[in-house]
Amino acid sequence: MDTPSANGPSAAGNSSQPEIHPQETSISEIGEFGLIAHLRETLGETDDESIVAGISDDAAVYRVDDDTVHVVTTDALIEGVHFDRTFMPMEHLGFKAMSANVSDIAAMNATPRYATVVIGVPKNASVEAIGTLYQGIKQACDAYGVTVIGGDTTGSHSLSVTVTVIGEASEEDVVYRRGAQPGDKICVTGDIGASYAGLKVLLRQREQLQQQGEDFQPQLDKFSYVIRRHLAPPAQVQAVREWRDAGFRPSSLIDISDGLASEVHHLCEASGTRAQMYEPSLPISPHTRNTATDFGEEVTIYALFGGEDYELVFTASEEELKSLDPQTFNVIGEMEEPDEDEPRVQLQQADGENVRVRPGGFDHFGDEQPDG
Repeated sequence: MDTPSANGPSAAGNSSQPEIHPQETSISEIGEFGLIAHLRETLGETDDESIVAGISDDAAVYRVDDDTVHVVTTDALIEGVHFDRTFMPMEHLGFKAMSANVSDIAAMNATPRYATVVIGVPKNASVEAIGTLYQGIKQACDAYGVTVIGGDTTGSHSLSVTVTVIGEASEEDVVYRRGAQPGDKICVTGDIGASYAGLKVLLRQREQLQQQGEDFQPQLDKFSYVIRRHLAPPAQVQAVREWRDAGFRPSSLIDISDGLASEVHHLCEASGTRAQMYEPSLPISPHTRNTATDFGEEVTIYALFGGEDYELVFTASEEELKSLDPQTFNVIGEMEEPDEDEPRVQLQQADGENVRVRPGGFDHFGDEQPDG
């Protein structure tokens, strides 16, 4: 693929793997979301009336009583695909693995409660390293109010961390991707593109280390913000709490894991709308802008296609937004009626020209992996 992502360096190819039969379909041809759709079709529809939402959103939802639902999500971080131990401290990896899943719970407007953790441990991992990994998991649990209640450990060729988080909400409070209406404002918490900027810096530092060896002196101070946002991005649980206190419920909601462009497309497709975004309104930190300048690149690309910011993208009417502190979010556009003659998502640049925004972002099975 030709768009960047903050989901980490790709794994090296393995020539010993069997080739796909000519009559079979390569997963790279349909991509991650095409594979999910194929698997969903294979599993078929459920007739279990307790299931409120299955394979269609950031998390699954099922009823536990007349009003309460549980919200469940699972995510995996695989060495060589999502992270590189060269520059990913174990403590940060543990924190990030938990954040990725808690962010999905926040993206359903729910409260995270419990987690299970499965780790695949390679032979070159020490007891101390795995202990530090769990220290990061514990720090995240303390920050988000989550309790680890079980899991599994197994041998593996590379390090992997798979987390399942169970959240809770009243059924009427859960927010899905499908609720946006024409006229709703498109909003984003925090700033975006920082995680990808941090990844760019770390990849460059790794390359310089390989070239210079023991003579290498890291130059990271001026990039500390973006590096931190990549290594230990926080899930926006506090935003959901503030919404609940304000009596605010978004019309649609998703978190930024694969990139803003991808997430806005998901909202539009699920809601049957189209999106008009405005480039000057994209919330980008000065640290991210400076990093893009350092690399001689357009920072808007970072904001649109970099993933793992774990900020929330949500929609709401202008009137409903009045209940929120305007300092806690940025309006970046609005939803419009669908139009076959217009792109699903477009961005008005600073010069006033509208350009089509394609749903680029991280695809685990693309022929071309992210930088790294």
